[in-house]
Amino acid sequence: MAPQDYARFGEMKMVMHLIYEFKKGIRSLVLCTLCPTCAEMVKERLGNQGIAYITQELGNRNVNLFFGEQACLDAVSNFVHKRLNELSPEEDFMLGAMLGYDITKQSRRFCERKQKMQALLT
Repeated sequence: MAPQDYARFGEMKMVMHLIYEFKKGIRSLVLCTLCPTCAEMVKERLGNQGIAYITQELGNRNVNLFFGEQACLDAVSNFVHKRLNELSPEEDFMLGAMLGYDITKQSRRFCERKQKMQALLT
């Protein structure tokens, strides 16, 4: 097996676990950054299982694949047209919270990003 095949196998195994967690109600929204080949395989699997998803093409030949509850995807679709590093502090906070990141760390990150933005404006 070629090295890139091992990497793809690892990606797919991780995604299958995230699908399992979504179906068990552990996660409401999932974000995976995948190669286009893996993204296509995952989209097919999600479609077969009736799981909603949206994609975001990245300039580096990767794809951000969001899947989960439709209400979460509807919220994410309001800002997925931007690169994730271009999100406002509010959008970044909301996405992190929706993905289940530690809320205290997200709050600190929000405050730091907000302070940096305010410093740039003064």
